[in-house]
Amino acid sequence: MDIASLIGILIGISVLALGVVSSAGMAGFVMFIDIPSMFIVFGGTIAAVMIVCPLEQFLNTVKVLMKVFLHKQIKSNEIIQKMVHFATRARREGILTLEEEAESIDDNFLKQGIQLAVDGTSPEAIREILENEIFAIEQRHIDGQNILKSGGTYAPAFGMIGTLLGLILMLASIDNPDTIGPKMAVALITTLYGALIANLFCLPMADKLKTRSKDEVLVKQLMVEGILSIQSGDNPRLVEQKLNAFLSPQFRANTEDNQGKE
Repeated sequence: MDIASLIGILIGISVLALGVVSSAGMAGFVMFIDIPSMFIVFGGTIAAVMIVCPLEQFLNTVKVLMKVFLHKQIKSNEIIQKMVHFATRARREGILTLEEEAESIDDNFLKQGIQLAVDGTSPEAIREILENEIFAIEQRHIDGQNILKSGGTYAPAFGMIGTLLGLILMLASIDNPDTIGPKMAVALITTLYGALIANLFCLPMADKLKTRSKDEVLVKQLMVEGILSIQSGDNPRLVEQKLNAFLSPQFRANTEDNQGKE
């Protein structure tokens, strides 16, 4: 579970709650609850996102949101260590021995790549197949990000629409000065709702998914280069150096001790 995202949301809500309490006390929370404003902002945002996204993609919104909090991160240096291990075994016992290793691999992408190499597929074909897989993964990630970006774009707009509706209703009863203040407050609440949805939830979550997509694509690229190096018969040290070149120095794997043990 991604604790950082959960903590960030809780901090954001807590800071806002503290601002309300410090200004108006506990009773101030009641001022910020307005059911019609919620209908306008939440309902309008959902409607706009449904117009933008195909129905099947929209129905995956819950899964997309879950990926923000529930994510199994694959560390790049661990993948490099695994590829060096494969290279060591392939160099000593032959690449066909990796077929046995492939059976125990959990990652379907890596499993497919190892199997292609074992089957004697040409390096060009392996690269083309796996890079097409990476492209498809990126497109699925972009689709998920677009759902949240759309929400972040349209929520403030519907907040403004709600505010305009509130102002119209307020002006319609301007002959009663006692109602102007409360109606103005309610009118502005919709803008607040829209800004909160966009800037505390939708847009930060979309950026989190974008970061995770970049990390996952990097791991897939490491796998591709590692598989091709293993197939070409590169020694394990060279495989490690090739793959470490993708990472900044502080995140690079060091398998020297592991190789010594093998």
